[in-house]
Amino acid sequence: MSISTEAQFHVLAVDDNIIDRKLIETLLKTSSYQVTAVDSGTKALEFLGLYDEEDDDSARIPVSLIITDYSMPGMTGYDLLRRIKKSTSRKDVPVVIMSSENVASRIDRCLEEGAEEFFLKPVQLSDVKRLKPHMLKGRAKGVEPKIYKRKSSMKENQSPNKARKACNSVLEVI
Repeated sequence: MSISTEAQFHVLAVDDNIIDRKLIETLLKTSSYQVTAVDSGTKALEFLGLYDEEDDDSARIPVSLIITDYSMPGMTGYDLLRRIKKSTSRKDVPVVIMSSENVASRIDRCLEEGAEEFFLKPVQLSDVKRLKPHMLKGRAKGVEPKIYKRKSSMKENQSPNKARKACNSVLEVI
């Protein structure tokens, strides 16, 4: 049984509004994407290993794309975008901003800062279908996390003891 290409993509969805968050989560899952949903920019940074000023490379969980609401308390989607694009480990992860407000200056500012797209809410399935090319482009830029490379290198180990030690070292990193 083969895994579909979409199932290999992991999307981080960020929205403080539970209804909007559940809607985007459902649309992404309907499109066969793996989804992690959080309710704030701060929680997104924690998940990405970017909460402190320095990148935490050991906390890297594979993320193919981040979709975030623009208007959130504490940290806006624009602030989150800027933190991601300033990081060394996550700067190539595509970011999409969504908002219920159609403000041209806000849209332009997000796109200039590096957002791939700006969706108007409510997000629809046709919007979600436009995400895959951004994830493929991100993958081509080397967004693939180091953890995948470690797992593939474990196959080179011949003895069970070497494989067990290599697996334990990967688990310690996680």
